[in-house]
Amino acid sequence: MDDQAKTLKYLVAVEKLAEEILCDRREIILLDKRRNDNREALRELTKSSESKCWITVGSVLIKNNLVTSKSLLEADQKQLNIEINKLKSDLRVKINNLRDLEMQPPVPGLMLVPMSHTEIQGLSSAGLFS
Repeated sequence: MDDQAKTLKYLVAVEKLAEEILCDRREIILLDKRRNDNREALRELTKSSESKCWITVGSVLIKNNLVTSKSLLEADQKQLNIEINKLKSDLRVKINNLRDLEMQPPVPGLMLVPMSHTEIQGLSSAGLFS
């Protein structure tokens, strides 16, 4: 009976973590779609010659100043980028935890992060990077 309880507990933990990973991936896809829609809207606003435009806030249409609308969309873009990056970093940790539960080695290169601009400048000034 003890073996069955351990096995059930193990399976529940694996399934719960796998479901969290799938939900996070779906959330990233939805946020990315919203980010792309915002990007398209910003592009259209920069091409517009009008002083006012219609925007949707939730389910309400509002006629708003063009400059204010751009600033709202840019702020939304920044927030979406932050949320997407946070979800992606959390997703990496969850994937490694799942692989640990499944007794598999971590995914090689999963935790790599790109070099920052200052790191690249430092390497290029030392002659190590062109």
